Amino acid sequence: MRSHRSITLAIALAASVAALAPLSPRAVAQTATPAQMAEYQRKLADYTAIRAQFDEEASAYWSAVSDKRRARNAKRRSGEAIVLDDYVLTHPPVYSGPPRPVDPSAPPTPPKERKPIPVVADFLRHAQEQFQFSPRKPASEIEYKRAYARIASSFGLTKDQAVRIYSFESGGNGGYDVQAGLERANGRAISTALGYNQLLTTNTIDMLAEHGDLIVKALHEKARAATGAHKAALERKIATVQHMVAFTRTVPNTWSAHEKLGVTPRGIAVHALNLDVDVGPLLQTLKLMDSVNFARRKGFARPLTAAELEMMNLTGDGNGFDMVSMPQAMRTRVPTSNFFQRNGYERNPVAIRNNTVAKLLAATDARMDNQATLQGARDLAAAF
Repeated sequence: MRSHRSITLAIALAASVAALAPLSPRAVAQTATPAQMAEYQRKLADYTAIRAQFDEEASAYWSAVSDKRRARNAKRRSGEAIVLDDYVLTHPPVYSGPPRPVDPSAPPTPPKERKPIPVVADFLRHAQEQFQFSPRKPASEIEYKRAYARIASSFGLTKDQAVRIYSFESGGNGGYDVQAGLERANGRAISTALGYNQLLTTNTIDMLAEHGDLIVKALHEKARAATGAHKAALERKIATVQHMVAFTRTVPNTWSAHEKLGVTPRGIAVHALNLDVDVGPLLQTLKLMDSVNFARRKGFARPLTAAELEMMNLTGDGNGFDMVSMPQAMRTRVPTSNFFQRNGYERNPVAIRNNTVAKLLAATDARMDNQATLQGARDLAAAF
């Protein structure tokens, strides 16, 4: 049993340690002087007034963008021609006022913890844990490129479309397992975007939910032509892919529902299919073909250029088609803001910098021109 003296000594020691400890953020914040607080209140009033005026202008602008978009969609449904006046022809207002002042009496804001983004090792681990599945990796990058070229060609993608989009999306030299942000050895993942056409987990779930039957059929055809151990492996893979497809169809066939699945262990697991040489090229191709077929259904007769196809990939099929179906003369006049939501536009420096349709398409083409000279792009071109 501890003595009274030892307890008293422990209390005194704890008090000494507490006295030497750094002040808490809240305690530090209480040292703000009246003059500092008065200056803060003055700056806050100025900021609030200026920001409120900007927010009112910005809200009116983005409301007009939404209204014009709805009106264009209605005109297309009724077969009416789209004219220049159907777009907002001014650029979004840009805030140029003072920043929000820092409250000297407030505790310091702790840095936000970044939510970890799954990487290839996580896709593989979850695939094994959730579906007892390990993708059949290609023996070499060239093997995957040949498989992709063969499937892309069979669906009608041109060499120019496939190679230039690969160049744009994967940096012209990316492997079949390249992930956004990890193109360099010291990079960090910035999304789950994976492969030649940088599919997100949500894209993979979309493709399985929409085209799962087609993918299973393609695997059955491969299995019929195979023998021995290879045939048995394909039959096991077919059963696994069927389970994955069933999983993706447990929710409504919407982007938001698939996005929620994409952060679950099973949603992360199905993304590993992109690393499989039998299934990955199909998924990567089908993502582009969805856009090609969307344009065809809308009556777009000529083949999409690679840059036009990338616009549909970048902004979604509806907004992308709005851009690519626009006459050349209008492209120099129409701001890119017409094809984004406000938050998406404000986080997209490329669309802000290249602020008309013509400029954005030209910038996309220029990047494709540059990256298509790299070895990976040349290898893919040779695979066609």
